[in-house]
Amino acid sequence: MAEITMERFLRWKILPRVMMFVMTFMYIRVIEWFISLPPEAMTIEAAGLTATVTGAMTGAFGLWLGHEK
Repeated sequence: MAEITMERFLRWKILPRVMMFVMTFMYIRVIEWFISLPPEAMTIEAAGLTATVTGAMTGAFGLWLGHEK
């Protein structure tokens, strides 16, 4: 059996992949929450939160794609 060195483990990029998965899951949950709101509850604050999370996810995804080769 091959020995797993720290360099080999870090090459797998497990932590960034897990973080991206968690961010994607939470982004989907925010979108589901916003869509499930009744029309009278869709306030500027709720839309602002959704837009902020969308912007953060867009930035994180752009960085992710920029670093993956």
